[in-house]
Amino acid sequence: MNKLMALLCGILFGTGLMLSGLADPDKVIHFLNLSLLLTGEWDPSLMFVMSGALAVYLPTYLLVVKPRVLDNQGPLLDKQYHLPAKRAIDAPLLIGSVLFGLGWGMVGICPGPGIVNLAYFEPDIFLFVFAMVLGAYVGRQIHRSIPIAVNNA
Repeated sequence: MNKLMALLCGILFGTGLMLSGLADPDKVIHFLNLSLLLTGEWDPSLMFVMSGALAVYLPTYLLVVKPRVLDNQGPLLDKQYHLPAKRAIDAPLLIGSVLFGLGWGMVGICPGPGIVNLAYFEPDIFLFVFAMVLGAYVGRQIHRSIPIAVNNA
């Protein structure tokens, strides 16, 4: 049952990415390129997509998820929520954020849309996903080999 729900949620998420334009690298690049504000060519439509997502999720989190977490209740299909416990803004977070932002800004694709765009069977997308998986592996190896003080406060 859990795997079926994961599949349905993935299909729903992917469909949303495709319909909203978040899986379109050109649209994302035009959204991220704020220099287009000066020429009047900036496309703010993705801001409405992201705002819409927050408008749906924020009340759901505050009214459903957070009270259940505080009562030590899990979601419907799991024993517990898997929320991040780490709250510190540290060097690994900052370095990872910069690298993620650079990659997203250079090609207009982040991990979710990268996976969704595999459906187009384009070699560039397969190369992106391969590089993303390789980068995740390299990042994990670096994280394991370099002792980094982690503050879980």
